[in-house]
Amino acid sequence: MIFIHLRNFRSDKCRVKNQATNIIKKTAVNIGRLLMAATFIFSGYVKAIDPLGTQYKLTDYLQAMGLGSLIPDWSLLVGAVLLAACEFSLGIFLLLAIRRHLVAKITLALMSIMTLLTLWIVIANPVKDCGCFGDAIVLSNTHTFVKNIILLIIAVVIAKWPTNMVRFVSKKTQWIVINYTVIFALALSAWSLWDLPLFDFRPYHVGTNIAQGMKIPKDAPQPQFETTFILEKNGKQQEFTLDNYPDSTWTFVDSKTIQTSEGYVPPIHDFSIQDPHTGEDITQQVLRDTSYTFLLISPSLAYADDSNFGRIDQIYEFAQDYGYSFICLTASSDKDIAKWQDITGAEYPFYTTDATTLKTMIRSNPGLMLLHHGTIIQKWSHNSLPQPEQLTLPLEKSELGKMPVDSMPRKILLMLLWFVLPLTVLVIADRLWAWSTWVKKKKENANKIISTFNKKEKKMRKKIVAGNWKMNMNLQDGVALAKEINEALVADKPNCDVVICTPFIHLASVAQVLDSEVVGLGAENCADKAKGAYTGEVSAEMVKSTGAQYVILGHSERRQYYGETVEILKEKVELALANGLKIIFCCGETLEEREAEKQNEVVKAELEGSVFHLDAEAWKNIILAYEPIWAIGTGKTATSDQAEEMLAYIRSIVAEKYGKEAAEETSILYGGSCKASNAPELFAKPNIDGGLIGGASLKAADFKGIIDAWKK
Repeated sequence: MIFIHLRNFRSDKCRVKNQATNIIKKTAVNIGRLLMAATFIFSGYVKAIDPLGTQYKLTDYLQAMGLGSLIPDWSLLVGAVLLAACEFSLGIFLLLAIRRHLVAKITLALMSIMTLLTLWIVIANPVKDCGCFGDAIVLSNTHTFVKNIILLIIAVVIAKWPTNMVRFVSKKTQWIVINYTVIFALALSAWSLWDLPLFDFRPYHVGTNIAQGMKIPKDAPQPQFETTFILEKNGKQQEFTLDNYPDSTWTFVDSKTIQTSEGYVPPIHDFSIQDPHTGEDITQQVLRDTSYTFLLISPSLAYADDSNFGRIDQIYEFAQDYGYSFICLTASSDKDIAKWQDITGAEYPFYTTDATTLKTMIRSNPGLMLLHHGTIIQKWSHNSLPQPEQLTLPLEKSELGKMPVDSMPRKILLMLLWFVLPLTVLVIADRLWAWSTWVKKKKENANKIISTFNKKEKKMRKKIVAGNWKMNMNLQDGVALAKEINEALVADKPNCDVVICTPFIHLASVAQVLDSEVVGLGAENCADKAKGAYTGEVSAEMVKSTGAQYVILGHSERRQYYGETVEILKEKVELALANGLKIIFCCGETLEEREAEKQNEVVKAELEGSVFHLDAEAWKNIILAYEPIWAIGTGKTATSDQAEEMLAYIRSIVAEKYGKEAAEETSILYGGSCKASNAPELFAKPNIDGGLIGGASLKAADFKGIIDAWKK
């Protein structure tokens, strides 16, 4: 008695420890998942609204690797769009726990690649900014690497325990979220390419005064330089600085100056406009113009879209009519400028500006910018130029000549209406549907646990008698017993499915002597790992390779003696199913739990923790076995009424989870000192579909006696 209490105390202690571990694990996974989701969503979104910016950054990387000339620009643009869609979609999928296993693996792979890439950036310093968050947030290479290390650790945690991510959308509606998210991300990039980025994070956004953006504050840190002097005396050379410069007896040899600190760099530091023929700088002239100035911007006229040159000419004529300046800024050669003039008939003047600066000013080739007093008040893509009807009034009297009202709230509202709101409605609707379905099923099954499943319905379920040899019989005796059972059942066909579950070493040999049409073969356990350095363990794949069709999981002896938790069993269940094995899943309570009337609570927790996460298709491969721990190997047997009551309850919670039809098709066995003498009474109960037999399966005659109970 003392031993039993001690054993139960250890079991309870282990259970409490495992529960605490599971809580910590689940908390860590879900916090990490939310941080990862937020990072990916933001990173993917800023890339999606500025695919050209992402393309430019990819070009920088390739040039640093010496591969810039090998990959065409169009493929880099496609890559930029796909990268944005991938990051944004992964973020949403992590947020809502969509396709948890697959998404966790993809996230880990992506973060591994990104971390290695940023390590190279830190070491080689080929670019100043990795471009992770576009122009929205600029991080140093070191900060980027540290960020990726943290995210990689989170990705490892998520990949290890993906099922701990709490779902917000049921599996049946996940396809809607997947398709909607991917389409939205691609559509967002397409719109940004057609028009302009929805949000402009660059220094040349609407409302910026270019001259002010170029100013350096008086108290701003200045660049720091350090000069080293190389002097010689008595044939010996030595380096000095201004702080320790020696006397005149030393002879000057050389000096070198290095920059030790960059100092303050203004947001706009590379804007200049020059006449390509005279070299005259007209930057200040343009910025100080008190009227309006149209800037047609094209980094490369050779690749500029000329489909809307007629609209451009109309705007130029409009500027001429009202005395506004209209110039084209480009980094193109004289040859490309002349070709553009030939194609479009352009009469406006051309000036040169740095190509990178032009790409930064506007994400369109060509694009149009309107300045007033040196302040940017309008920006247009070549696809969204002002219409002719907007050019009937001077700019002083039209909306075109006014600074637009802050459109940030409108843009945020558009984002909410386009994506967030529909997705939120979908999630709420899905959760309400799931809750209402649960409530409905709960009501339908209330007070009908036993009556719901009558004997007529039982005919829909397979009748099964499974033997569990446990750690008994050497190989030779085991093969002999299997052969004897097989011959007996071949001669006298059973009225039920028969399965024998043997020790690992027996499986391959026993498989050779069984008629699989008459007797099925199963293992008593399998590992919770697919493969690897786990000495002594046997994987589900190994079990399957022997010819076995079944595996017993969750047996109370495994839970009690080897500390198997619901989480461990969940991993075993998934691996067994992945390898095509049918599972005999055990559940049951201790004597103390029954005496405390907690048997229902215990059994439900065991099932919810290990098998109730399966979808309806996977559930078809599950056979349940109720085994009261207090009746295993003790000689005690639950009364037929006790067994029927518990199995009816189990069937009711299966119905709550998978529906009445699935519950009616689920075979539930009784295990616990079942013998030929009491088998007929047990099997006569409506909800008992057979037995999981221990000691009585070690003798062919005793085992067949239990099997024959189905003939009575």
